[in-house]
Amino acid sequence: MSDETSQRLEKIEANVAHLEHQVEQLNSVVIAQGKLVERLKKEVQKQSTLLETQELDRIKSNNAKPPHYQ
Repeated sequence: MSDETSQRLEKIEANVAHLEHQVEQLNSVVIAQGKLVERLKKEVQKQSTLLETQELDRIKSNNAKPPHYQ
């Protein structure tokens, strides 16, 4: 192989190695964000359920039973 071809090949290999490293880093970030999104979804669902329960309790406490039910 000529010296120029060898240099070009080394440059390409270095670029590929750099890109592989970047892909691994991005993959780690995507995985971490996916876990965070799932955790946040569960927390939102929990808060939504709690709020709904509190709202139903508030409505029930504000609506007095008719006299014939007491």
